[in-house]
Amino acid sequence: MIFEKVLDTINRHNLIEKGDKIVLGISGGPDSVCLLHILNRLKEMFDIEIYAAHLNHQIRGIEAQKDALYVTQLCEEMGIKYFVRSIDVPKYCEENKLSIEDGARKLRYDMFYEIMRRTHANKIAIAHNMNDQAETVLMHIMRGTGLQGLRGIEYIRDQVIIRPLLDIERKEIEAYCEQYNLNPRIDKTNLDPIYTRNKIRLKLLPYMQDNFNSNVIKSIVRMSNSVKEDSDYIEENALMKFEEICIVSDESVDIAVDLFINLHNAIKYRVLRYAIKYVLGDTNFIDQKHILDIIELEPEKKIGKKLNLPRGLFVYRKKNSIIITVKEIINEDVEFCYKVPKNGFVKIKELGMLVEAETMGIEKYNLSKLENKSNKWFDLDKIKGDLIVRSRKAGDKITISVGNKKLKSLFIDMKIPKEERSRIPILVDSEDVICVGNYRVSENFKVDEETKQVLKICFKKL
Repeated sequence: MIFEKVLDTINRHNLIEKGDKIVLGISGGPDSVCLLHILNRLKEMFDIEIYAAHLNHQIRGIEAQKDALYVTQLCEEMGIKYFVRSIDVPKYCEENKLSIEDGARKLRYDMFYEIMRRTHANKIAIAHNMNDQAETVLMHIMRGTGLQGLRGIEYIRDQVIIRPLLDIERKEIEAYCEQYNLNPRIDKTNLDPIYTRNKIRLKLLPYMQDNFNSNVIKSIVRMSNSVKEDSDYIEENALMKFEEICIVSDESVDIAVDLFINLHNAIKYRVLRYAIKYVLGDTNFIDQKHILDIIELEPEKKIGKKLNLPRGLFVYRKKNSIIITVKEIINEDVEFCYKVPKNGFVKIKELGMLVEAETMGIEKYNLSKLENKSNKWFDLDKIKGDLIVRSRKAGDKITISVGNKKLKSLFIDMKIPKEERSRIPILVDSEDVICVGNYRVSENFKVDEETKQVLKICFKKL
């Protein structure tokens, strides 16, 4: 019965294909021994190769050595190639400031991937079962999870890690081992309610079964599977939006703010996680708090702001985008100063820009003033001395309708990011600022009824 259920799970979720090479994590306990036995029975059907991988954590002394010996004998009896490794996990966790659970898990998976590379395998099989799924979902609920946490353990992850026993209860696995006289090892630390998962397994779930629902494990897993379907639909739409509104490069993702800001929050969160995953390879150690911090950069008043997130991740709010990157953006002020002929042009090489100037009479001005809205027009007789285009300087002011205004304040009011301000050409004469790029023209130099000679200025990108 269990064999057929596992085969159905494999086929429904396409966990195994013909010719797969599978590294199977085996502790010697009932779950992994059951999975090894079932996959061994499926070898000919799927034409697969199996490599068993066992890690002695050096936590349980002689008992752990007996586990390794048991795995060795079992694999030899089945004709399965196996790898056994011993690592001082407590020492590793102490040196790397990790919990025993987190450190042991990391070392196990490091070993699985190393064996996978050495054997040219393409899958890693893990023996999580239905009880593990229920325990995981409950753990996530207690931590305040969202939809992603309610999904629990996935049947397949990254097309590499497969879990064929997720539809099988632990009691069924134990019955299977007894039926085939497999005599798995029992890890007594699993019976000690000091870890969160053990407390859920040994105390919480039995209490729920006795007092609320005897089938609570199946109920939790059924809910998790239902959530998976809804979550998959949302994820699919979020991925479409990510591809639609984001521009990706080697080390960064640019998110168009005007398109991002109108998305539903459920999509926003996922777009940001896709962006972070693109940059970092995964979203480990990126919490919902960090996602909400990024969303707070949406308003225009946040232009120029920067976030430092875990794992060397930088987030920048630019004028039209939010940039997520692992490369710190260091903005250096650009300095330049050129004399502008009153008939002719000058190239600002630092900006890749051309400044064109033309002097004309008022009659020609009246005929041509509407030809190009990007042109700037000035009373030539009001200009004193040479015409200069330069980068901004501290204390620069421009005359506007309500009086003089510092360029620094002008840039702040116009929400021009700090890193862009030194790249705006400032046109001046010997005494005053005439205009600030294409942004603002001084009231002191405007064409009026007394104007006889007009200076036309045009800023053009090369």
